[in-house]
Amino acid sequence: MNELPVKIRGEKPGDESAIREVTKRAFESSEFGHNGEAGLVEKLRSQNAATISLVAEVSDQIVGHILLSPATIDREDHCSKGLGLAPVSVLPEFQRRGIGAKLIEAGLEIAAARDCEFVIVLGHPEYYPKFGFATASASNVGCEFEGVPDEAFMIRWFKQPASIDERVVAKYHPVFSALG
Repeated sequence: MNELPVKIRGEKPGDESAIREVTKRAFESSEFGHNGEAGLVEKLRSQNAATISLVAEVSDQIVGHILLSPATIDREDHCSKGLGLAPVSVLPEFQRRGIGAKLIEAGLEIAAARDCEFVIVLGHPEYYPKFGFATASASNVGCEFEGVPDEAFMIRWFKQPASIDERVVAKYHPVFSALG
C-alpha cells in the first residue's frame, strides 16, 4: 500500500467539528471503542485540559486526531506531572496506514520537549510498546480504573524516578471518570 502524504499539525480553531466526526467514526468501528470518546475530547477542550491536540491531514482533510491531557502520579515525596494519551482516532478508511503512529510519535516528541515526566496510555499491549511504553505495573504504577488488565495499562517515562517502593496510582484528568 502506498504511503499517504500526511501532514501533522496542532489543532486550531475551526477544527472542532472535523475532530468530533473523526473521533466518532473511529470509535464506532472499533472493537475497543467507547461511544463517549468524542464527548471526552470536547469536555477536555472546554476545561482547557487539551494539553497537546494534534490532527493528521491528507489532502487538507482531517483524517486523524490525538489528544494528551494532564495526568499525575502522587507519591509521598513528589507529585509527578505527566500526560494521558487518549484518544487516538483515525477515520476507518485511513486506518492501518501509519497515521495513528505518526500522531503518537509527534505527540510524544512534543511531550518530551515540554519537560513532561511521563505519558500513560490504556491501550493494546502489542501496539504501544513500539513507542517506548511498558507495562506500568513494572514501575509499581497502577491504573485508577478498576478492572483494567495489567498488560493494557502502560507508561512511557521521560524522567523516571530512581525507584517507586510502594505501589502508586496514576490518574487521568477527572473528566475521564465521567466515561464510566
